[in-house]
Amino acid sequence: MSTLAETTIEADPDLPVIRMSRDFNGTPEQLFRAHTDPALYARWVGPSGMETRVIEWDARSGGSWRFVSGRDGEEYGFRGCFHEVRPDRIVQTFTFEGQPDDVALETLWFEDLGNGRTRLRTQSLVDSFAGRDAWLASGMEVGVNEGYAKLEEMLADGSL
Repeated sequence: MSTLAETTIEADPDLPVIRMSRDFNGTPEQLFRAHTDPALYARWVGPSGMETRVIEWDARSGGSWRFVSGRDGEEYGFRGCFHEVRPDRIVQTFTFEGQPDDVALETLWFEDLGNGRTRLRTQSLVDSFAGRDAWLASGMEVGVNEGYAKLEEMLADGSL
């Protein structure tokens, strides 16, 4: 288990799963909106310095999504399907288009901690330990931590 910034990232020793957790100064409703409103999502997702364009976004059970992030002329596409979208939980697939065979099943939970705070917990199930370890070795924690820091700023400045 490692704690990077305020995000805890943990690899399950028995399953090809990555679990993350971070507490935010925002309500579950705000965090849910940040994950389902494409304009808001594009503002915070990914590493600092990356610009994200939402190409497709249908945040409902059975909907799909695609976005492209880029910097310095390089672009990276991501896509998936929303399997379940409800105020306390989102279940979706997640695919980096550069590795289309590596599809993760992600579950996000928005846990109300009271006093305007929320714990966001995520679980990503991939198809193998090698795939999980490749994700962990990819530097994903930089994008996670920088993205969540941007999200925290949006909560603090009232734009959410």
